[in-house]
Amino acid sequence: MGNGSAAGQSRRRLPAPFRLREWTLWRQRRSLIAYCFLVESVAATATVATSITDPPVPRDLVLLGLLVALGIAQAELGRKVERMRRRVHGPPYINMTSVWTFAGVLLLPPALVAVLVAFLYAHLAARSWYRLRQVPPFRTILNATLVVLTCYSAAFVLARTGVGDMGTALTSGVRGATAVALAAVTYFVVAAITIIPALTITTRSVKALFGGLGDNLLEAATLCLGMLTALALATLPALAVAILPPLLVLHRAVLIKQLEIAATTDEKTGLFNTTGWHLLASRELARAQRTTRSTFGVLMIDLDHFKLINDEHGHLAGDEVLRAVAAAIKSAVRDYDSVGRFGGEEFVVLLPDIGPAAVLAVAERIRSAIEVLKVEYSDGHDIRVIGGLSASIGVATYPDGGTAVDRLLQAADRALYRAKDAGRNQVVDGTATA
Repeated sequence: MGNGSAAGQSRRRLPAPFRLREWTLWRQRRSLIAYCFLVESVAATATVATSITDPPVPRDLVLLGLLVALGIAQAELGRKVERMRRRVHGPPYINMTSVWTFAGVLLLPPALVAVLVAFLYAHLAARSWYRLRQVPPFRTILNATLVVLTCYSAAFVLARTGVGDMGTALTSGVRGATAVALAAVTYFVVAAITIIPALTITTRSVKALFGGLGDNLLEAATLCLGMLTALALATLPALAVAILPPLLVLHRAVLIKQLEIAATTDEKTGLFNTTGWHLLASRELARAQRTTRSTFGVLMIDLDHFKLINDEHGHLAGDEVLRAVAAAIKSAVRDYDSVGRFGGEEFVVLLPDIGPAAVLAVAERIRSAIEVLKVEYSDGHDIRVIGGLSASIGVATYPDGGTAVDRLLQAADRALYRAKDAGRNQVVDGTATA
């Protein structure tokens, strides 16, 4: 009995990542579990096959060691910046490993590229588990596997061009440069394509999954640095260390940009906060003042009886309602309209280049979208649904409703309170009485 108990205690003392039966993977959708095993099986099969058809030579092992050392050095030197990027941006985000993995594509046989990816992501996972403690092991393994498949795709294109590696590219002139460029494009495209199944399995949006323009430009920049790294290692290996300073500066510059975005974004809903929305509204006002006959609209939206939702269902459920309403408002307006949260249950919308009648139509569309919402949340035991939502909306249009942002907001706010006084769940135009 004593030995059995000790053995049980020993098993319980295993670090969480090694308790396979407790992995969060098993709590995911079956389609995601199947996708994980599919891509991992394909990657493993391809690795075994390429290790036989294209076995490494001693020089390849030296290059592998250099790339692993550079990758780990960069990750450690930039770990504080990366940690801040995670907090500000949230996953997923583009990391800097493409510099080393794409350099591996240009320098190493495919099987060793898989080893390189394994080393880099094992190091990343170790730092995540023991410092952040928030990255499930299956997610790290899936990400690494997708990177391996991406690398294999780029290596295949490189081989099909007849170039094969950076050494051959250096002696092939324009053909070599073209082959390397095609491999980079393939890497970029396949990295996006392999994540599409996750898009259909999870509930994340395309933008949330693929990132914005800045994220994709960063990925392109890391691929360019990967080319330079491979070029340095193929000619003057000692110069490869020179890649680290500009890479760390790029890493920090990306953090600064993310901090700027975070300063104008509402953390709870992902909409603009008061500062960010005011900035955009001021720019639109200045543009409208320079343009003859230009008009734009402002909507003030307030959820009716929101306090009752918090009292009956709890504040976490209330947060789910706010996120659902934010999404409903976004879906009811144009891509270039600006939606902000003014705190609490109040939202504001900027509608550029639109007339008074169209502004009222948009406001009514938003009101209707909120009215039909059904918001699901878990109370810890069951999935519950919150319905019967409604919103009161006040409308103001430039210039009749005011010639300054604050005047327009005041006109829309007065109209909002008239909507509430008249019974709620309606749209009131404040332009005529501004």
